[in-house]
Amino acid sequence: MTILYTADHEWIDASEPAAAIVGITVHAQDALGDVVFVELPEVGTSYAKGDVAGVVESVKAAADLYMPVSGEVVGVNETLRADPALANSEPLSAGWFFKVKLSDASELASLMDASAYDALLKTA
Repeated sequence: MTILYTADHEWIDASEPAAAIVGITVHAQDALGDVVFVELPEVGTSYAKGDVAGVVESVKAAADLYMPVSGEVVGVNETLRADPALANSEPLSAGWFFKVKLSDASELASLMDASAYDALLKTA
């Protein structure tokens, strides 16, 4: 599994570029608190890197979910829609948000690996 991170605290598992998986990081879910609602993108919709693709609402705040790369949404986690708390309990596995077919795999090079993301968190 190849997980990369954004400065906006999304992660992407791009080990299968035809259907890379996107979610929020442990840091993001900790900052948000108990997630009570998720707005997921529509399957078939294309986004540019950095576009808002969804919303995460918690008891403390609402936060936009940004596209880590450009591409077309090819699947969403309906289980998460029904049980948003998965974003808290399993943010790096069952709490994933959507799958995206990359339109430009070279954009992955601008994302952070785990050590770079850890370094970012230490400066926050």
